[in-house]
Amino acid sequence: MTGLRIAFIGSSRFGLRCLEAMHGLRGCEIVGAVTAPATFTTGRLKGAANATFADVAGWCAAQGGIPCEIAGSMKDPPLIEVVRGWAPDCFIVAGWHSLIPGSWFEIAPAYGLHASLLPDYSGGAPLVWQIIHGETRTGISLFQLAEGVDNGPLLGQLETHIAPDDTIATVYARIEELGLELLRRTLPRLADGTVEFTVQDESKRRIFPLRKPEDGLIDWSQPAENVRNFIRAQTRPYPGAFTMIGPDTITIWSAEAAPELGDLAPGSFGRRGEGLFVGCGEGTALCVTGMAVNGHDVAPDRWVGA
Repeated sequence: MTGLRIAFIGSSRFGLRCLEAMHGLRGCEIVGAVTAPATFTTGRLKGAANATFADVAGWCAAQGGIPCEIAGSMKDPPLIEVVRGWAPDCFIVAGWHSLIPGSWFEIAPAYGLHASLLPDYSGGAPLVWQIIHGETRTGISLFQLAEGVDNGPLLGQLETHIAPDDTIATVYARIEELGLELLRRTLPRLADGTVEFTVQDESKRRIFPLRKPEDGLIDWSQPAENVRNFIRAQTRPYPGAFTMIGPDTITIWSAEAAPELGDLAPGSFGRRGEGLFVGCGEGTALCVTGMAVNGHDVAPDRWVGA
């Protein structure tokens, strides 16, 4: 088989789905893969479990022995030489945990997927930020990696909506499917030279930082709509939005607007019948429909803390 020689870089379940989607595409050949171990061995994540780990190496072996390297450091000279020996025409990066060093771009151009309609929402946790900000549309972009923050030329984009009842899980599920479709549509055109590259408009770029679990602390002075967006952006499978009551961590998994209840001070919990409510800014409130206390799920109508 000959065609566009692709070296894959990824280690997550979505990354493996991308690899599976590319395998056998018209004009494309997977010549090797670089993945990460189940537990990171180097860098800032050393010793931490790879929470989204997928057995990319096992999949490669099952396809008749596609070469696969389990990377410690991307700057490891022996790793770079092995990859160079695959003679790839390009890298496809999906579900990867760290920056690709510029030295890799000397081997071949690299293309990656980003869960926003670039150039907007460049940087970390794009879907989370978009839901927090109440956006009603999002998408996924396939672009060429460069030295900046998600700023290389675009190969294609696909769009979807964000409904008021969406959570990070439901939006991400649609984005995954769009990402697979984007690869299926675009890579054959990259192979035959018909794909068009679009330079990003830097005047429209907004860059957002990565998020940490502690960034989920709820600001109850915000109006209920904003707080609800904050909650649904960080609900499962993420650690969740939370508040503190004394020594207890109260995670709010889901909540609904309570438009006629405005007598609770921001951050104060109270009951109306069997419902558990919490006050928000501007005289608004939310009804809590899913929660946990110190990591253990509790039915809101049975929580004794209110």
